[in-house]
Amino acid sequence: MNVAIIPARAGSKRIPGKNLRDFCGLPMIAHSIRAALTSGCFDRVVVSTDSEDIARVARAAGAQVPFMRPADLADDHTGTTPVLRHAIAELGLASDSDAPVCCLYATAPFVRPQDLAAGLVALRERKADFAFSVGRFTSPIQRALRITQQGLLAMFDPQQYATRSQDLEPAFHDAGQFYWGTVQAWMRDGNPYGQVVWPVVLEAHRIQDIDTPDDWRRAELMFRALREQEGHA
Repeated sequence: MNVAIIPARAGSKRIPGKNLRDFCGLPMIAHSIRAALTSGCFDRVVVSTDSEDIARVARAAGAQVPFMRPADLADDHTGTTPVLRHAIAELGLASDSDAPVCCLYATAPFVRPQDLAAGLVALRERKADFAFSVGRFTSPIQRALRITQQGLLAMFDPQQYATRSQDLEPAFHDAGQFYWGTVQAWMRDGNPYGQVVWPVVLEAHRIQDIDTPDDWRRAELMFRALREQEGHA
């Protein structure tokens, strides 16, 4: 059984109510639910939440909410992995070590069904523990700058000053959209990057963190531009 688990707690501080806030015509969480359902990858699309309001909207969008998340897993300091482990246990998946489980963030309106499908293929065919969405840094991280205590600019690695950008190794970052993993991998302690992790590389124009009101405005502009380019109303 393939399961998508969408963590969505009620207590967002920087953008209050962001999981339910209207984003280009739909509640934010509905975009992730729609992509998961459209992908054809999942037997179940489950939302893990502590909020009855989020549960109601999630069900209306086509997701399942078979349990409510306990308060001790819904505070500002709870990481994603404990939430996934709780959901895996609640869904009775803990004994199925090879079952694919995808953590799909509720605030990922740019996620595409085909990217979710590519992640599942990578997990299975590459025999990976995880398959993550990532994006490429647009500037070489080897030539990054810092501001010293005196307020001056300095390179983190001065030895790279004369190295051409095209000669530097590309670097990637977490795109913050989805994380495929086997049940066994989710239940294992330690740094996931110490396991077999396969990348699903996304285009830069489909990646946007949404943590502040400014992020939200930028994301809506990007989303509308993409929708117009793809011929949607």
